[in-house]
Amino acid sequence: MSSANPVPLSTDEGSGVHLRMEDSSRFLRALSPPGVAMKPLDAPDIRRRRFLRATMLASGGLALTNMLPAWAQTHSHGIAPTLSTLSGKDIRLTIGHAPITIDGRSGHAIAINGMVPGPLIRLKEGDTVRISVTNTLDEDTSIHWHGLLIPMEMDGVPGVSFPGIRAGETFVYEFPVKQSGTYWYHSHSGLQEQEGHYAPIVIDPAGPDPVAYDREHVVVLSDYSFLHPHSIFQKLKQEAGIFNFQKQTIAGLLAGKDQTLAERLEWSKELMDPTDISDVTGSVYTFLINGHGPKDNWTARFKPGERVRLRFVNAAAQTVFNVRIPALRMSVVASDGQNVRPVTVDEFQIGNAETYDVIVEPTEDKAFTLVAEAVDRSGMAVATLAPREGMTAALPPLRERPLGTMKDMGMSHGDMAMEGMDHGAGDHGAMVAMPAPGMGPPRVRGSDVMAAMPGMDMSMRNWMNAPQVEMGPGVQTIAPMPTDRTGETGQGLESVGHRVLVYRDLVALEPNLDLRAPSRTLEIRLTGNMERFMWGFDGRKYSDNPPPYAFRANERVRVSLVNDTMMAHPIHLHGHFFELAQPAPLGHMPRKHTVIVAPGGIVQFDFTAEPGDWAFHCHMLYHMHAGMFQVFSVRKVAGASA
Repeated sequence: MSSANPVPLSTDEGSGVHLRMEDSSRFLRALSPPGVAMKPLDAPDIRRRRFLRATMLASGGLALTNMLPAWAQTHSHGIAPTLSTLSGKDIRLTIGHAPITIDGRSGHAIAINGMVPGPLIRLKEGDTVRISVTNTLDEDTSIHWHGLLIPMEMDGVPGVSFPGIRAGETFVYEFPVKQSGTYWYHSHSGLQEQEGHYAPIVIDPAGPDPVAYDREHVVVLSDYSFLHPHSIFQKLKQEAGIFNFQKQTIAGLLAGKDQTLAERLEWSKELMDPTDISDVTGSVYTFLINGHGPKDNWTARFKPGERVRLRFVNAAAQTVFNVRIPALRMSVVASDGQNVRPVTVDEFQIGNAETYDVIVEPTEDKAFTLVAEAVDRSGMAVATLAPREGMTAALPPLRERPLGTMKDMGMSHGDMAMEGMDHGAGDHGAMVAMPAPGMGPPRVRGSDVMAAMPGMDMSMRNWMNAPQVEMGPGVQTIAPMPTDRTGETGQGLESVGHRVLVYRDLVALEPNLDLRAPSRTLEIRLTGNMERFMWGFDGRKYSDNPPPYAFRANERVRVSLVNDTMMAHPIHLHGHFFELAQPAPLGHMPRKHTVIVAPGGIVQFDFTAEPGDWAFHCHMLYHMHAGMFQVFSVRKVAGASA
């Protein structure tokens, strides 16, 4: 990339992504609407969009059934060759505006081939595919093939790997298919992903599939708001907790609910809100399954006794989901498209951009409710698994919303930090006996008050704990005692009374490809100021024009992610799989492309650097938009062996 002066994505000095490129004005359009992205709602481009949407809706647009691919329509018998699946070696896509209907209400979408979600693309491992993408929008667009191992120039990140697809133009992606599993594709331009620019990918293995099943369904989770995404972002910048309507109250204190007075005073000293679990909530989101709202009763068919494969994709812009099917256990068989040794659970948490494949085996002739509950419990996406259309099952109520703890601040006395520990190999049988995830006792009210430890500085802005962090207004806290939380359930799932999947449950089915020990460790701190909605890595937003993280081609590196914020971050590395550095049988650490780093937590992974410039970012769209984005720059070294 050029070292030319960066051009901001946003006029907000504290946010936005800067593009370092020669033709900055051209590439800016790849990330935002014409003109400056963040304009008041009465700006000309916003008024133009409103007029276009009103025109489409007034003219009738398309019927809801025509706005959905066949696999996503209200009743699905399962993925089959007869459905509107795009396959083969030559595929054509068109990106454009379209109306959308959610729970009977009309809105606007950016659609793929006129549909939200876009068409399922089904590929074959070993093939080479050409995908022609035509842009009919009045702004630039792009497609990123999430999780696919492809050449950098095909990765689809404007300003990093290619210029973007200009309005009225067609770009041809061509790449070999090197893997199998469940993946997805989406826009990497501005906030288009929030508006419906996403769809699933299924890649069949070249040989026999190690997972046996009789029927399969794709389950795409997402969040949709009738509020324009630029308006959402603007409101978050103005007041970070504006969408949180589940705050603690004086009435709750008097009633003995939530935190005690001592806990509330402790949290107020740190200027933290324990109810700040999600930035954007069910107050403005409708949570969708395959483009359907909770009232639509999307139904996945089965016959009693069948092994049904459910391919879950979290395509949400900002929502982490907790997924369960009450009265029906799930066997997790793949994570991020990579096969794992089967793990039987009752619930799993899926972060933004993660995928999980599960097998269910319903034996009774009855309906089951599929629930994807938002992590902050502000709403849920709902579907039905049933032998016949029109059936429903009982809908569980929303569970009590979780509260942050001092551990989420990185202030835990009970656990030691993971740094310096060797998790390259291990044995599950050697681990200390602990309650099964999800089966632990509830937190005792009043226990979340930290006592001072002699000789220990518990300050949450002690730069000595993170000397590489650039301390400034974008760094609200530095976790004084971060811990490895990969063996813990997500927030609010600690004591649900059933088995919940955790990362340490995952063991790769196939051996890891690179068994070399890492030659070095790189620590990256996830930083932010929740009150000002500023996010970054090591205290720097991408708009600050920080240097990329540099690597040598074929270098084996351990990356240590330390979350200094009180919000979980699903971190995605383009162009690579990495192995989670955790206890696992030798050579079978789980391979992923996206991992949730819990608040106050540490996640370590090993990866082998592939040449190119690769995006590295939080997959919460508004966090990335606000600056939690960087580049892994991998260069070949002259004279080095391949």
